[in-house]
Amino acid sequence: MDQLQAIRYFSKVVETGSFTKAAKVFDVPVSSLSRRVSDLEKSLGATLLKRSTRLVKLTEVGRVYYNDMQQVLNQLEQSRETVRSYQTTPMGRLRISSMVGFGEKILLPLLDEFSALYPQIVLDVSLSDELSTLGRDDVDIAIRGGYAPNERVIAKRIMDNSFIPVASPGYLEKNGVPNHVLELKQHKGLYFKTPLGMTPWLCIIDDQWHDVSGPAIAISNNGPWLAKKASAGDGVLMSTRWALSSYLESGALQQLKFEHQLTVTQNSEMAVYLLYQKQRYSVPKVKVAVDFLLGRIKATNDC
Repeated sequence: MDQLQAIRYFSKVVETGSFTKAAKVFDVPVSSLSRRVSDLEKSLGATLLKRSTRLVKLTEVGRVYYNDMQQVLNQLEQSRETVRSYQTTPMGRLRISSMVGFGEKILLPLLDEFSALYPQIVLDVSLSDELSTLGRDDVDIAIRGGYAPNERVIAKRIMDNSFIPVASPGYLEKNGVPNHVLELKQHKGLYFKTPLGMTPWLCIIDDQWHDVSGPAIAISNNGPWLAKKASAGDGVLMSTRWALSSYLESGALQQLKFEHQLTVTQNSEMAVYLLYQKQRYSVPKVKVAVDFLLGRIKATNDC
């Protein structure tokens, strides 16, 4: 039995939740893949998967084995990439994960330019606001808004991620312009939802933190939808300046300014970070991508 291939089959079954889907990935018959996984279980003397007609789940020992094998497979992939890194031409599949709003507005346009510079690199881009771990999720580069992570990765701060309050001229004409942050409690709120929950409206008054959130009329993790609702006059929105730039430039939305600065967190380290594993920077495709993105995004911010 080719144990390494059997481990790859087993891992893909876990990731897809299906023997059929896993078999399609490897372009092998389902029966062949299933037999390999069964042989792996026999060699280990343990049942790794609970099988039913509708569902495939890990057993307790199966989860332990799966987690251990991910480290092994990742190390094998890194070793293979290290060997490949001796080549001088950046090439191969580059896996990038980014939060949705940043990806759509900033990252994807830059990657069009990057592809023209490095045509032998195949971009594999995922846009998601779910938190990811580079090693676990098989990602070369991740772009995340929030705080520098505790995991053992290099985190480069590439952009401020502070939130600003905005509303449409129509909304302000109808509901009045709030002159003090406490007045926001009487205004309709459009709230962005992160994986950690809804973002509140916070400020410091007389050295005390205050929640000045108004009643919510819409909550979503889809920033463009919230911005459209704000521009339609539905309420006040707190979002990042980079996400609202086109609305601010056109006048569809205007920033509300107060004596006390608003924020959505008590942590002052909120920013947009580019993340990568230190050992992966030696791989040409990762190095050129990291250097390109850091340089181009910094140049955009300086303009």
